[in-house]
Amino acid sequence: MNKSHRTGKQKAVLFPDQLRATEDLGQNLLLARKRRKLTRKALCERTGLNKGTVARIEKGDPGVSMGHYVRVLAALSLLDDLSKVGQNDELGRKLQDIQALGEHR
Repeated sequence: MNKSHRTGKQKAVLFPDQLRATEDLGQNLLLARKRRKLTRKALCERTGLNKGTVARIEKGDPGVSMGHYVRVLAALSLLDDLSKVGQNDELGRKLQDIQALGEHR
């Protein structure tokens, strides 16, 4: 029995483009940390996370909890960026428009 069955947690299985997106996020967080001239140790101290977890986040590991990513975003003063996800939902608006046009026929 693997660990995920014992703990009740499921490992995230991602398609290649989804995995690239998490890797891009990790790289962006790494760059943000470096731009701020923070060491990994300093980021660990600010977040309360260990070096291994921060390293996994900076690699975009989808197995790290969303909460840990949020702690890193907050420590880098980037938490407001999270609220922008889905803000400009072009596909959703197009679907609403299609539905609205269909209701008036």
